[in-house]
Amino acid sequence: MSNKNEKPKEAICELEVSFGVMGGKWKPLILWFLWKFHTLRFSQLQHLIPDITHKILTKQLRELEENALIERKVYPEVPPKVEYSITKNGKEIIPILDKLCDWAYKNNFFGYKLKYNICDIDINDSLLDDNNL
Repeated sequence: MSNKNEKPKEAICELEVSFGVMGGKWKPLILWFLWKFHTLRFSQLQHLIPDITHKILTKQLRELEENALIERKVYPEVPPKVEYSITKNGKEIIPILDKLCDWAYKNNFFGYKLKYNICDIDINDSLLDDNNL
């Protein structure tokens, strides 16, 4: 992963490391959807997270893959087919995300109006209908 000449990363504590690896606006959503759907393509993730840009989604997926929270599988086809799935390591974060959902609910979402509540709905394949992509 890292080369001999690279300076080791440093952090103040475990929380800084944890939030650095899985924190931010988009990574928890990406992990949640990959956990719910098991496998998704880039365009499906864009559909499920409509406010994310192509550039940011690419960056977030690369970082999650570098930290072994997701896997990227490329199929040797033309055009190339790429699928993402959550790893065992990534699945360990899901109970934490579930607790964060509960915490937000208990606090009336801190005054936010939700576009949709992914924590309480049963996500199904109709959200990924090809007509919606």
